[in-house]
Amino acid sequence: MTAMNRRLALLTFVFAAALFVFGGRHDALAQSKLENLTITTAKGKVTFSVEVMRTDEERARGLMNRAYLPADRGMLFDFKEPQMASMWMKNTLIPLDMLFIRKDGTIANIAENTEPHSLRTISAIEPVLGVLELNGGTAARLGIAPGDRVDHPLFKR
Repeated sequence: MTAMNRRLALLTFVFAAALFVFGGRHDALAQSKLENLTITTAKGKVTFSVEVMRTDEERARGLMNRAYLPADRGMLFDFKEPQMASMWMKNTLIPLDMLFIRKDGTIANIAENTEPHSLRTISAIEPVLGVLELNGGTAARLGIAPGDRVDHPLFKR
């Protein structure tokens, strides 16, 4: 093994170790704040554990720089008041489904399999109170569609 290959192997190891340590710490912190959310679809109910982003800082960070999202997890953005919400995928490493949710808890529209790192604006088709981000392909796999109902305290104000 050449000196250059050894340096490259060492850098790869250090980078992987840092991702493991810091990624695990972030996930442990996120797990402590999980809340249950249920979606009623034509096929039945599906439940997720979600992190709720309530502050401007939390909403701005979202799922940026996360390499993994468990299948039963998601992130719910609370906009406090209905608005024409817009999202993007800057620094987001995994494809996501974005469910734009009205104040009454029904899904207005879904952006499926959004493109990682894209700066393209992804918007609601009408004012919404929240956006739920799930792993890309989840909506299609579970039959989640516009009009389905989301049950979470955010939508019971």
